Amino acid sequence: MSQAQHVTPDPAPSAAANLPLSEEASWEALGIELPEAQATPPEAPLDMPEQDFRAAPPPGPRAGFPSLRTILARLIAFGGAAAIAVIGWQQMDQAFGANVTFLQGVLLVLFGLTFAWVGFSFCSMVAGFLAPRLTTPTGPNTARIAVIMPVYNEDSAATAGLLAALARDLYRVGLGERTEIFVLSDSRKPAAVFEEMVAVSRLRDISPVPVWYRRRKNNKGRKAGNVADFVSRWGGRYEQMVVLDADSVMGAQTIKALSARMNADPAVGLIQTMPMLVGGQTIFARLTQFAGRVYGPAIARGVAAWSGNSGNFWGHNAIIRVAAFAQCCGLPDLPGKPPFGGAVLSHDFVEAALLRRAGWKVRLDHDLRDSFEGSPPTLLDMAVRERRWAQGNLQHARLIFSRGFTWVTRAHFTIGILGFLMSPIWLAMILVGLALSANVLLSRPDYFPQTYQLFPEWPTFDPVRMLWLFVAAMSFLLVPKFIGLFRAWLRPLARNSGGPVRLLGSALFEITLSALIAPVQMLIQTRQIYDILRGRDSGWEAQVRAGQMPPWSVVLRRHALHVVLGVGTLVVLSLFAPWQLVWLSPILAGLILSPMTSRWSASPVFGRWARRHGLLVTPEERDPPEILTAANALDYRISGLLPRIGLDPLGRDGVMRARVLGLAQPDTARGPASARLDAISAEAKLVHAATQAEALSFLTEAEKLALLEDRALIERFAALPR
Repeated sequence: MSQAQHVTPDPAPSAAANLPLSEEASWEALGIELPEAQATPPEAPLDMPEQDFRAAPPPGPRAGFPSLRTILARLIAFGGAAAIAVIGWQQMDQAFGANVTFLQGVLLVLFGLTFAWVGFSFCSMVAGFLAPRLTTPTGPNTARIAVIMPVYNEDSAATAGLLAALARDLYRVGLGERTEIFVLSDSRKPAAVFEEMVAVSRLRDISPVPVWYRRRKNNKGRKAGNVADFVSRWGGRYEQMVVLDADSVMGAQTIKALSARMNADPAVGLIQTMPMLVGGQTIFARLTQFAGRVYGPAIARGVAAWSGNSGNFWGHNAIIRVAAFAQCCGLPDLPGKPPFGGAVLSHDFVEAALLRRAGWKVRLDHDLRDSFEGSPPTLLDMAVRERRWAQGNLQHARLIFSRGFTWVTRAHFTIGILGFLMSPIWLAMILVGLALSANVLLSRPDYFPQTYQLFPEWPTFDPVRMLWLFVAAMSFLLVPKFIGLFRAWLRPLARNSGGPVRLLGSALFEITLSALIAPVQMLIQTRQIYDILRGRDSGWEAQVRAGQMPPWSVVLRRHALHVVLGVGTLVVLSLFAPWQLVWLSPILAGLILSPMTSRWSASPVFGRWARRHGLLVTPEERDPPEILTAANALDYRISGLLPRIGLDPLGRDGVMRARVLGLAQPDTARGPASARLDAISAEAKLVHAATQAEALSFLTEAEKLALLEDRALIERFAALPR
């Protein structure tokens, strides 16, 4: 896209860009009316055609050859994993001997897959030693940036607080003149939309950079469709867009560096950062964020090293070249019904693949910090998120062989799919191993299977070789953690996390608790895969950002099957094969203790206990980044000024009503009547209502949404007696 295609930004109308909230709260008492503002800037349309996965990609930059470092990293990651898989297969085959039975053959295949998987994780981290050294150019940069945050029934105060802190940071580093913020709402609950509009209006009052708000009536395409609608309507206004999630944020210096790096290389289409998890209060959240903070940088270096310019996209905390995205990333609905048809759920992987097949570089810049996101608060909340991710990743099986995708892109798809399929594979391997043990116990071996055989055939089994294979598999799982731990010891990370001793104690605590959680996640993910294969759709629910400790009734119901399986297996093995308990004990302990683990890991009380004792502490807790501190303060201040009792204040609070009117679309009365049925029925009910309370009792949820979208309906509602 040329510079001439861009529209000069207009500042968002604001009553007082830097007015303190406490001052603003007194406007109604002073009789000051809020000025009418435009919710969105003038449209600057950008064509975003739907892509055909069977057709040739659109023209783009010429894809060059990977660097020598990238080639070596790929040899280490993929070649090393292949070598480990072959060696593991051979050793397991020799442990079984010459006459491999059917069950042993099945176990051999399953073991080969799992051994290759853990081997790849290890080799990928080793490849990180070849990660590129990145720098930020210092030349002139005038690229216009849109910071977009798609929201869907979120905590409005929290999202507004994050964006308010970011806006002030952008202004501080000199990006205020060429950056604008867009809140892209797909919310469907009337109370959430009302609260959201008031929060955005207050955000506009205190933001030193323009803030815009657009809410879609039609949620076609879910999050991907939300972003596509923005690009199609306003994409010509910007050259770059920074995508945030509703609980994520990036420091302005990081955004400035991302913009400079993209501006310096016209072939770069997307740069992904490595977000750090923050804000965890429960043990589970703190466990997840500690693992991501200590092991995450080393993992990111490995992925960046072998991905090269064929990186991946995780849906947020990344910068994207708008023209390239519009040209390449229009996603069609997949043919058929969900879960494998319909909207593309894990759209981020697909968008990265589409950019790369057109020649655009997609990078993971592992060196940038000040990139943050929230963490799932509980094991059960994580399971809800993973259900949607599992469905989205399995959808990729339909796209993996699309025309023009690079083999590294296909590797990203495969890794994503296997990330969920490994749970049923792991479970199947355990069950086959138990079946083999039962077969040995319950059957008598045939030493002379052939007639007139002179010498017997003795059953072959090499327990020493099996033990070493088990040790090797555990090493491939644990060594990457200790590599990350050792790397942290060599950096200020250890000192900022409480010192080397506390860091080691936290790592051991994380390994122990993760070992207890892993079997439960294995069964949960296996059930999710089963549900998807039998045709059950995940739906689209708002994510839980701040959970609470579930009651015993919930955890006992959700984990009852896990406990029964654990106890049943323990009893059977104790009677018939007690030696199997040696290597199955961590799995059985995780299953039997799953209700307690699930409940207590969701406790903020235990989270605070761990914090006081220096366990699972991250540098961001000991010395919070300025942008997070500001976001928390602004969240608290905005939260106290939002409506919390439904739509009642819309009629009696003039300032709050003015705020909603400022964000409502002015042309909602236009268009065919078939598209305005909710607004028409809402208007009829308002005409016949005697009071505001009665009107709200008449309106359906859809009609309340129509009320919030229509300025004339809002005024008619406000004119009713209270």
